[in-house]
Amino acid sequence: MSEDLQVFHNVCPRNCYETCGILSTVENGRLTKVEGDPKHGYTHGRLCAKGYAYTEYVYSSQRLKYPLRQFPRGSGNWQRISWSEALEMIASKMIDLHDRYGSNLACGYDKYTGNIGILHQATEGMFRGLGSHTKTHGDFCLAAGEDALHYNRGKTELRDPEEMAKAKAIVLWGVNPARTAIHQWNFINRARDKGAKLLVIDPLFTPTAAQGDIYLQIRPGTDGLLAMAVLKYLNKQGLLDQDYIQKHHGWEAFQSYLNEEVSLEEASLVTGVPLEGIRALAEHYLEPPCATWVGYGLQRYSNGGQTVRGIDALVALTKNQHQVGGGLYYSNFLKLFPEMIKNFIRPQEEKDIVERSLDINHFAQEALALKDPPLKLLWIASHNPLSQAQNLQHWQKLFRQLELIVVVDLFMNETTAQADLVLPAATPFEEYDLHSSYWHQWIAINQKAISPFYEARSDLEIARSLTQVLNAHRPNFSSFPYLHTALDWIKEELTPEVLRRLGIDSWEDLLQRPRKLKLDEAADNIQTYSTETGKFQLMSGNAKKNQLPALVRFQEQRIASSYPLRLLTPQSLLRIHSQYRGLTWLDLEQKTTRVEINPQDAEQRELREKDHVIVFNDRGSCLRRVKINSYLPRGLVVMAQGDLTNQLLAGQSTDMGIRTAGAKGAAFYDSWVEVKKK
Repeated sequence: MSEDLQVFHNVCPRNCYETCGILSTVENGRLTKVEGDPKHGYTHGRLCAKGYAYTEYVYSSQRLKYPLRQFPRGSGNWQRISWSEALEMIASKMIDLHDRYGSNLACGYDKYTGNIGILHQATEGMFRGLGSHTKTHGDFCLAAGEDALHYNRGKTELRDPEEMAKAKAIVLWGVNPARTAIHQWNFINRARDKGAKLLVIDPLFTPTAAQGDIYLQIRPGTDGLLAMAVLKYLNKQGLLDQDYIQKHHGWEAFQSYLNEEVSLEEASLVTGVPLEGIRALAEHYLEPPCATWVGYGLQRYSNGGQTVRGIDALVALTKNQHQVGGGLYYSNFLKLFPEMIKNFIRPQEEKDIVERSLDINHFAQEALALKDPPLKLLWIASHNPLSQAQNLQHWQKLFRQLELIVVVDLFMNETTAQADLVLPAATPFEEYDLHSSYWHQWIAINQKAISPFYEARSDLEIARSLTQVLNAHRPNFSSFPYLHTALDWIKEELTPEVLRRLGIDSWEDLLQRPRKLKLDEAADNIQTYSTETGKFQLMSGNAKKNQLPALVRFQEQRIASSYPLRLLTPQSLLRIHSQYRGLTWLDLEQKTTRVEINPQDAEQRELREKDHVIVFNDRGSCLRRVKINSYLPRGLVVMAQGDLTNQLLAGQSTDMGIRTAGAKGAAFYDSWVEVKKK
């Protein structure tokens, strides 16, 4: 191959199930083509539309090229400055705050998952190198469900999504892989080719639902009751293995609950699923191995954790949990990811660190309450909170309190518009990185394929540069190892144990192709659950200690709203939150600026197709165009994430999340609105 034309291995780092392998063609130093890596064992050489749009993304005219300073804040008066000037401003403020308050607690970060590459943990490592500081904890997406699985089973085993190809029946419960995980269809279709039936449960008639053999349209937030109804039916018909189910802790109490408090007729009325649908779902679980994929959307209600506990109980009691190809699929994040981030987040032994941690779902509110010292410097990276966070009024108040706001990003957005300093970030093609997925088990290296776009830098390079400036002003101010290059970090992250599980001798072997991380095989013995009783727990003492229902049961939602329409905000096909906005290849504007509404709800409000409307509640309002959707149930409206949709979110929390994420999850779908013609 000519030196002027090279092919590199890259990885899409977005917050997505897939973490796709990419082959990047570079001609004369310019990225000219991206395609799927056929040697990636999960994504098999295919990308989604967002992946194929990377060549436009990298060279977009809207990309940030240089560090920028805004003065005064929010004025739109931007001035190009050098990296040296930007780093000096940041370092001077950090040292000033340290001298003023006696520690670095006045400095903090709000970082999330805009890039989930492991080397992007450099931001966290940089702040840990400062000693005491303010950080975040919690999770927007899946905390309630993770807690639920822990209460039922203790430490949850990894479930290889490729094994879904061996299922004889598949239930997709509140998940839409046609939009959010297109590569999993490969394994779903393999099972279907061998006769497996596909059943889809969702409030929305999605492209995934259209592919199902059976589709059950359920009312939002009632999924837990449907699971209870199926178990009631199976038990009443004598279709559960009595010897087996009695080995589950709390079975007698759970059986009494089913007998006394669950009515099939009432469950059908509440969920909207007809009795024949309940029976059809029950029959699916009698075809082991039955795979159940629980999506993140159904736990974004105030009863989300208890819902996942109920579905998990259905999987376990029907003897599907320990079957190859069967079981419950949710996330591998808490099981796989810690193997791969030992170094960036390890304690700095030479410092006594006090980490003041704030719930990322309520970051601004908690930051405003901080005293001794208050938060004065905020670093925002891989996150656009003004496009995603709830309770924006608290963010506006917090910004007025801060003395320095630094945002690292690739494009201008709602959050950068409020910054004092904006630092241009690198794309994945301009940096080395290491990637694992929170869904599959393939590990891959991301190669640096091209030089950075103008003066863009990776999070790691920014951390290294700032640490050098800090220590030049004040020796040993930071202990972050700024001499470590990206390749040094990759070598350290790939410990001998990780290399062994990958079946390779050196990190360089990953330059040839991604490798699958070997897992310990799941035990089939029911006594292997790492709970307080050693059994699957239908009754959890730990849940009770945390003021949650001890028993697996349906928990009704907390609903108190004067607005008549529930707002659902699923992921869109061509965007992840505010990422990929403005790319002409993806032509987003028409679909992301509409509100979908049922025909009868539209008629009641005298709305017609493409009408300009205001979607509003007491928290805010958005302008949208009407899309009438005859498949949408009455009382629901649907808007894609982004474009100020977050102004309408109610700021509610899920029932669980504290045990695994340190804070409850976000009940995004417990938000209610009204729609009126503009």
